[in-house]
Amino acid sequence: MTHLVRALRDDKETVVFFTGAGMSTESGLPDFRSAKRGLWGAMDPMEVASVEALNERAQSFFDFYKMRIEAATAVEPNEGHAVLSRWQRSGACDAIITQNVDGFHTIARCPTVHELHGTLHTVRCSHCDTVYPNTTFAEANFQCEACGHALRPNVVLFGERLPEAPYLRSVEAAERATTFVVLGSSLTVSPANDLPRLAKTTGAYLIIVNYDETPLDAIADEVIRNESITDYLCRVDRSWRDEK
Repeated sequence: MTHLVRALRDDKETVVFFTGAGMSTESGLPDFRSAKRGLWGAMDPMEVASVEALNERAQSFFDFYKMRIEAATAVEPNEGHAVLSRWQRSGACDAIITQNVDGFHTIARCPTVHELHGTLHTVRCSHCDTVYPNTTFAEANFQCEACGHALRPNVVLFGERLPEAPYLRSVEAAERATTFVVLGSSLTVSPANDLPRLAKTTGAYLIIVNYDETPLDAIADEVIRNESITDYLCRVDRSWRDEK
C-alpha cells in the first residue's frame, strides 16, 4: 500500500493537493512555460496579460483573454479532476489548492478549492467590480454595462498580487497538512511555490508528480515523473476503493 493510499484512508491524516498547469494540459489546455507548448514561448505575457496591457494595449489584452476563455470552455475536466472530487466529497482529501484558472476543480464538484490565481469563469469591471459571466468576453463585449469601463477576467494579472483570502486559506491548509501532493506544477511561480516547502517544514510528507524536474524535488519524499497525473490518481483511486 502506498503512502498516499494509507493517508487517504486514515481519518487522522490531513491530505492536501496542490495543482498546476500539468493538471489542465491533460484536459487539452496548453500550459505556459513548457518548451514545446507553452504560451509564453509564443508571446510576451507583459504584452497581453498584465495590468499594463489592460491599460495601454486593451485590444491585445481582450483578444488574448477571449482566446483563453474560449479554449477553457471548449474542453472539460479530466478523470483526475473527478478522482480528486470523489476523494474530497468522501472526506479523504482536506483541501485543493490550485494555480489554475480554468475552474475545472469547481466544475468537477470539488467542495473546497483555493484558487490562488482567480478564475476565467467570470469577468469583472476594472472600475466598479460588477461581475459578468465569461460569455461576455466570448461574445466580444469588453465594456461594463453599468459604468462603461473596461472589463477584465477575474484572474491575477502580471503586476498584481495574489488575492489575500485564498492565499491565506492555502497557507493554513499547507500548515495543517500531514501529506501534501503536488500535481503538475513546475514550482517556479512565487509565492505559490512556497506552499509545498511550508508543508514540508511543518512536518508533511511531500509527493511531487510532474514530468519535469522541479526546484523542490530534493526535499520531496516521493517524486514521480514517468506517469501522467490522471494515470497516477486513477491508480491510487483503485487501491483506495479496493481497500476501503
